[in-house]
Amino acid sequence: MSTTTENPTRTTTGSVVVVGHGMVGHRFVEALRSRDTASTWRVTVLSEEAEAAYDRVGLSSYVGAWDRASLALAGNTYAGDDLVDLRLGTRAEHVDRAARTVTTSTGDVIAYDELVIATGSHPFVPPVPGHDSAGCFVYRTLDDLDGIRAAAEAAIERAHADGREANGLVVGGGLLGLEAANALRLLGLTPHVVEFAPRLMPLQVDVGGGAVLEGLVSQLGVQVHTGAGTSSIAAQGDGRLAVELSDGTALLTDLVVFSAGVRPSDGVARAAGLDIGERGGVLTDTSCRTSDENVWAVGEVAAVEGRCYGLVAPGYTMAEVVADRLLGGEATFPSADLSTKLKLLGVDVASFGDAMATTPGALEIVHTDATKGTYAKVVVSDDARTLLGGVLVGDASAYTTLKAYVGREVPGDPGALVSPAAAELGADALPDDAVICSCNNVTKGSICGAIAEGACDLAAIKGCTTAGTTCGGCLPTVKRLLVDSGVELSKALCEHFEQSRAELFEIVASTGIRTFSGLLARSGTGTGCEICKPTVASILASTSSDHVLDGEQAALQDSNDHFLANIQKNGTYSVVPRMPGGEVTAEQLITIGQVALDFGLYVKVTGGQRIDLFGARVEQLPAIWQRLVDVGMESGQAYGKSLRTVKSCVGSSWCRYGVQDSVGMAVDLEHRYRGLRSPHKIKFGVSGCARECAEARGKDVGVIATDKGWNLYVCGNGGQTPAHARLLASDLDDETLVRCIDRFLMFYVRTADRLQRTAPWLDALEGGLEHLRAVVCDDSLGIAADLEAAMDRHVEGYRDEWKAVLDDPEKLSRFVSFVNAPEEADPTVAFDESGPRKVPVLLGLPTVRENA
Repeated sequence: MSTTTENPTRTTTGSVVVVGHGMVGHRFVEALRSRDTASTWRVTVLSEEAEAAYDRVGLSSYVGAWDRASLALAGNTYAGDDLVDLRLGTRAEHVDRAARTVTTSTGDVIAYDELVIATGSHPFVPPVPGHDSAGCFVYRTLDDLDGIRAAAEAAIERAHADGREANGLVVGGGLLGLEAANALRLLGLTPHVVEFAPRLMPLQVDVGGGAVLEGLVSQLGVQVHTGAGTSSIAAQGDGRLAVELSDGTALLTDLVVFSAGVRPSDGVARAAGLDIGERGGVLTDTSCRTSDENVWAVGEVAAVEGRCYGLVAPGYTMAEVVADRLLGGEATFPSADLSTKLKLLGVDVASFGDAMATTPGALEIVHTDATKGTYAKVVVSDDARTLLGGVLVGDASAYTTLKAYVGREVPGDPGALVSPAAAELGADALPDDAVICSCNNVTKGSICGAIAEGACDLAAIKGCTTAGTTCGGCLPTVKRLLVDSGVELSKALCEHFEQSRAELFEIVASTGIRTFSGLLARSGTGTGCEICKPTVASILASTSSDHVLDGEQAALQDSNDHFLANIQKNGTYSVVPRMPGGEVTAEQLITIGQVALDFGLYVKVTGGQRIDLFGARVEQLPAIWQRLVDVGMESGQAYGKSLRTVKSCVGSSWCRYGVQDSVGMAVDLEHRYRGLRSPHKIKFGVSGCARECAEARGKDVGVIATDKGWNLYVCGNGGQTPAHARLLASDLDDETLVRCIDRFLMFYVRTADRLQRTAPWLDALEGGLEHLRAVVCDDSLGIAADLEAAMDRHVEGYRDEWKAVLDDPEKLSRFVSFVNAPEEADPTVAFDESGPRKVPVLLGLPTVRENA
């Protein structure tokens, strides 16, 4: 490799061409543009994929949600930045280093001053006979997953017709292999994993960890074949593939996914005559400069001093180094941190430092708990004083702190590091240069500095330091640093209550207080405000079956709850009757249509399997409700912080793919939880098979049918920060499913903050999903009976809020128009078969509060 000289600081605008728009390519563009305050560089980005940069690390979360936008990296289109030209679906065909040009697949010739190669890697497909058969896939891109999904759906249809289970086989038992197996499992296939090494994840875990991991994975229904290679693949007449393993095992499978490692995508660099590493990849020095002084390489395609790195964190570091170099800096690539922490098939797996104890004289300290399915090993120096590395399987909660201690003296007995009885190792003893967030190379000192300058919560620290913005694994340690710094995190609900919402809930539940004034007299000060009044109103509604308009409570409600309907921007209201599971009778449909005609309402079918009637005036609401109640309908509570809907596919009742009665389950769940008041709105979804037509994994409670029962997912949300639901329990029977949902919902209602949806609640919950699973499934707090009893009381006391108003003259008297309310349909809005044609004007009605 040739020796090169540094670029001087530029004073005129130059051209940078970036070949590749994955996570690392995007990180480079972001780093360069954020630092290039003098606008010295114009950037052209060539993306072979039609999709702008997305989170490939989180690729598996695409399965079930099938929402590409949810994986998009922030700012990936560079909207509003005139100095960045992003060209999607455009491949770099040829690099002319002498002319400094790149010819693209569209025929364009783009000149460059500096070229950055960020082409990443591609899956390795072993050259076994039949590897290119129909039904064989790789697991790398969104398009790959779409292809696997289509093949899985066709395979399930064939299998059901033949009266058998559909299977899928993954070649490779490493990180991506286990993720691919989980994807097949979520798609409704029974997955098999074939790994040539004698254990799963051979590069990350040792023999002991591999044994525990294999046991945990097998319990989840994955068939594991270790110590075996794939000898041949042959297509069969029934659409399946016959796979022969090197140990003589013969398998019939519906599809094969290759996930046997990756190779650097260095074809463009090779063709351009750049130096290539001995094992592939574009050879660079520690500045990430190639053998051409005007060409750089970053990410998985770069062989820094001959070594390629297959993790995103080293790639991000390379991107920062090249951005610094192009702006006249002298940054170099340090030794990479190859530590990893993942959750595969719901199982925590982590390795860090010298995980395999290759250091001369290294000592290994191991703790295995077969009953809990955990394995923990730390590697220390021969004098047992310095932490060198470790492996964690089943429980990786100590990962971030332990990793930060690698290379440092261990305080106290090193055996305590893996002993469950020992006190947790604190981050407060770490020096400031210890890296807490390895994804973004953020040190303890940077985090503590941000705290000292006023960053007093996780969101502020993320914004100041980028810690926790990639995988989020370091956030528990960041939170401990925040607490240890002495910053007092206020838990007060507002200026009138120093207690948190969860604490006020417990006060109300234990004292039997039923009024806001009573709670204020006992635990608060002043007269209350628009924060505490509706919050306390919600708590009171969650702890009894009193009507929300009874007595003093009526004055506490926000605009929607005050009139049991959703206020719209023109001052009218919408009416949404309940349709459990999406079911509705012909008579009820006719009534809805007639009501819409008689009152001049706009009709819309919602995304939650409801029919919404828009444009009703306040005094019309009781008359509309009466017509709906008379045909057996009730309030859908679309106005409340409560259960909104239980969405369902048609399940086994009608669908040829359905394996359980999703409609029946959805109806039962909606009848059980209707009217449940909570810190925020709650949505359910019930899917009758793994095809996931009810989009259950985007709901607060998602139920997906399996051949053995139901999988329960929790804490998925839409809104401004969409989150996929996470698997809480698998293969539950009907009774156990309902019991788990009872506990989950009441635990959320008791402990969440004001207006906190389930996804951020889980993120903030100490111990996260594992703690929630312990509480709900294992009754670790001993409160399961109380949670179930609270839900039973709610079910027994439920009353339809609309009918309760119709039956009570005092409540009915509230439903009168304001002086300036419209006496007829707003003339500025015209309705026809295609909907409203103009935006309605805002009338002078009461302001809708923040939590309306």
